[in-house]
Amino acid sequence: MKSGEEVLLLDGHGGCCRCRIVTVEKKYACLAVLQRWREEETVVPIRLIQGLPKADKFEFILQKGTEVGVSVFSPVMMERSVPLLGGENADRRFSRWRRIVEEAARQCQRPFVPEIQPPADLAQALRAGDEELRLICWQEGTRGLKEVLSHFRPAGVAVLIGPEGGFGAGEMDLAREIGFTPVSLGPRILRTETAGIIMAALLQFEFGDMG
Repeated sequence: MKSGEEVLLLDGHGGCCRCRIVTVEKKYACLAVLQRWREEETVVPIRLIQGLPKADKFEFILQKGTEVGVSVFSPVMMERSVPLLGGENADRRFSRWRRIVEEAARQCQRPFVPEIQPPADLAQALRAGDEELRLICWQEGTRGLKEVLSHFRPAGVAVLIGPEGGFGAGEMDLAREIGFTPVSLGPRILRTETAGIIMAALLQFEFGDMG
């Protein structure tokens, strides 16, 4: 971009500035603020509890989930998850995850950058929130999503998605004990990187800013 052009700056916490570029140097730019305001998040708060799949699939989930309005990403290690490496690699991986959601928020001009929680075990992640509506996306669920959503408008929603291999023995029972309701998205079996994004989009259509 060149001097004289206008840009929109977002701080990731609702602060917005419309600016004009004054000068552009090799390593920095000077901008004049023309207008400053705050935005409020218009999406329904959604915490996506995602059973960790392969690295590239989770990065896809972070990017597209940010675009459709996920508020918190909660990666979990489940019985059939792909193991993560620890140590220094864990720090680099988390920094990369953070860059992905920041870049996705800028691309879609979302004024709030979603939170990414550190990877946790399933029980810890399920008990961490206090959302009014807690759902499990499960192909064997006997209740359809439309039926569950017709009862009330929740202040927040938690959605649990299994990894590539699905739920292990006892994981579904644990989620039910904690208060999660299994729901079906229809007759087609969805990939782990697709299910959470579709759930978030449907929730935003029903309760948020996509309708």
